[in-house]
Amino acid sequence: MTRTRVTGRIAFLLIALAVLAVLFCVSIAFGNREVSLDEIGNALFGSADSFGEAAIVKRVPRTVLAILVGAALALSGAGMQAVTRNPVADPAILGISGGASLAVVVGLVFFGLTDPYSFIGAAIIGAALTALFVYAVGSMGRGGPTPLKLALSGAATAAAITCLISAVLLPRVDVMSKFQRWQVGGVGGAEWDRIAALAPVLGVGVLITFACARGMNSLALGDDVATGLGENVARTRLLTGVAAVVLAGAATAIAGPIGFVGLLVPHACRAIIGTDHRWLLPFTALVGASLLVLSDVVGRVIARPEEVDVGVVTAIIGAPFFIWIVRRQKVREL
Repeated sequence: MTRTRVTGRIAFLLIALAVLAVLFCVSIAFGNREVSLDEIGNALFGSADSFGEAAIVKRVPRTVLAILVGAALALSGAGMQAVTRNPVADPAILGISGGASLAVVVGLVFFGLTDPYSFIGAAIIGAALTALFVYAVGSMGRGGPTPLKLALSGAATAAAITCLISAVLLPRVDVMSKFQRWQVGGVGGAEWDRIAALAPVLGVGVLITFACARGMNSLALGDDVATGLGENVARTRLLTGVAAVVLAGAATAIAGPIGFVGLLVPHACRAIIGTDHRWLLPFTALVGASLLVLSDVVGRVIARPEEVDVGVVTAIIGAPFFIWIVRRQKVREL
């Protein structure tokens, strides 16, 4: 790799970090209530006397949560695309976010789960079971788990899970009203205790994903070539898949099922910074965090004094992109 190319990639990473920092400030300053610079300064130093200062104090944890969830979903999507060699792999499209949602709803209704740790644990278990089911169904027949079969089995599983969630919630109006907005996906209910429960789990998932970056590069060359290069294909796939499931499940447990971030961001980042996962993964995390923070700000501003949940905004952005991928690019190996 030439020095110029390395310098260019470092520059892209620094730009992405700067954009995220700017969006962090924008997210604190803008929302469904206008605030002054004095109120921003006072709130950052702990004051919450005025309505504006109180609004800013609430915006800080939701911004932090948006950063964590956006980075997690983007990395999860990048890992799934690398493991399956499927350009439309995404936690939502493959049904994994839906499986996490179903597990949370079942745990809430039938087991009385209340704390964020139990939500995260249930969501990861649900996401893992769904991933195994989708992989098993996609492996049936000739050719094994091809990208097309995995996408179709994931879409069918996601549709079935949506029906199951509705069947569980419809007879229970109190629970359905409480978690109706959660099902759309948002960061409006962010609290520091939830962030504290989420951050260590996401940290483990991120570390495993980054540790598998070199292995993901080998997988892109095909299993035979990867094996010839000394890569343990089964171990790399397993670790990357586990990390992707943990990231998607934990993020869904706290923020709800947010779609298209894991699909849109890795594609855009790949076009900018290249296919080397050692550079792609950190860039993807920064861009995913920025996208979710921006979507949250847009949702707060366009419907003042109400809010549009971030899951709706990402769907509006991601759905046309998904259609473009399906129309312009055959489902093939990356």
